Amino acid sequence: MKTIFNPDKSEWSEILKRPTQTVGDIEDTVNTVFEDVSTNRDSAIKQYTQKFDGVSLDSNVVTSEEIEEAIQLVSEKLQDAIKKAKGNIEAFHNAQRTSKIEIETANGVKCWQEKRPIQKVGLYIPGGTAPLFSTVLMLAIPAQIAGCKEIVLCSPPNKEGKLASEILFAAHLCGVTKIIKVGGIQAIAGLTFGTQSIPKVYKIFGPGNQFVTVAKQIATKYGVAIDMPAGPSELLVVADKTANAAYVASDLLSQAEHGVDSQVILVSTSKALIDSVSEEVSKQLEALPRKAIAEKAIANSKLIYVEDDATAIEMIDEYGPEHYIICCKNEDLYIDNINNAGSVFIGDYTPESAGDYASGTNHTLPTNGFSKAYSGVNLDSFMKSMTFQKISKEGILNIGETIELMAEAEGLQAHKNAVSIRLKDLKQ
Repeated sequence: MKTIFNPDKSEWSEILKRPTQTVGDIEDTVNTVFEDVSTNRDSAIKQYTQKFDGVSLDSNVVTSEEIEEAIQLVSEKLQDAIKKAKGNIEAFHNAQRTSKIEIETANGVKCWQEKRPIQKVGLYIPGGTAPLFSTVLMLAIPAQIAGCKEIVLCSPPNKEGKLASEILFAAHLCGVTKIIKVGGIQAIAGLTFGTQSIPKVYKIFGPGNQFVTVAKQIATKYGVAIDMPAGPSELLVVADKTANAAYVASDLLSQAEHGVDSQVILVSTSKALIDSVSEEVSKQLEALPRKAIAEKAIANSKLIYVEDDATAIEMIDEYGPEHYIICCKNEDLYIDNINNAGSVFIGDYTPESAGDYASGTNHTLPTNGFSKAYSGVNLDSFMKSMTFQKISKEGILNIGETIELMAEAEGLQAHKNAVSIRLKDLKQ
């Protein structure tokens, strides 16, 4: 990890730059796949699955027999762990329900808001070097609580043409209605246009590599909504001299092992802690099975020393981390002053891993600085707010003239007439 001392503010943008390709670098590839899937549907899906995943499938739809077989392959101990995590995630997302909001804005003018589920959603579950069955819980549980009718899951198959048993178990447990063995750009294209085997959905959820992230952004051009531009994982830890260096290093490495394009950053007001964390990272890295991946991510990562809390807070807010861990004596200062972060983890005993798996919060979060404008996935992500109004005779008499004056001022005579014709009848 590169150590940087007291960087000038003019250097922050370059120092905090993510190790990702730009959209332009991979947009052409994504567009080619989208055009092919739009035209050739399942035959194109099969071709790209063979090209990118190295397997040819007669059918990419997971059968009930495959699900039953997968359930038997998941140990009872892991099943219990997944169920416990499911309970915590359900509890937190159930608590996010909001009731109908109703108000009479003027006498006889009644307005209210209700939430309705998005009927058809697509869940993208990364496979690759680590099949993320935990993401199934994070996406399918709120979709089920919201009442989505169709919950379609896509995930890339392995070389044997199968999905991880844990993914199938979690999907079955959480009410997924259809499971498709397809990943990458072609999965997002399939959910966007619909094919013979993949239903077209209204909104696509889930993290993925840079190609999947760009594919989701391209999907919005075709009228499909997305949760957020969630790309390669990232973590920022702020720590002072009171922090436990071994804990901090373990958190940095927990994100670094996600992928070679992940990024982890430590911001600290203590040079001694930075030295200790650097030593711990080197030591703990040696014992990791995914050492080769973590090493490459660590090469893109930074240890940054700043002189005071105010500078640290300003720098962190500028970065807008996906995951943000606070290990400082004055933790309230950092909690109260953060505006841009996907999810915040506070104190020595709150590892980011807890949010990834079982504490209850959602781990599908905005990356690449998008936390400045986007929220992480939550119950409302799977719902729409609809407004209603009912105006009585008294109500239209109360606000009718207001509407007429405003419509006339905008030059929209038909708008005015729609009110005037009613007022005329009522005043006779």
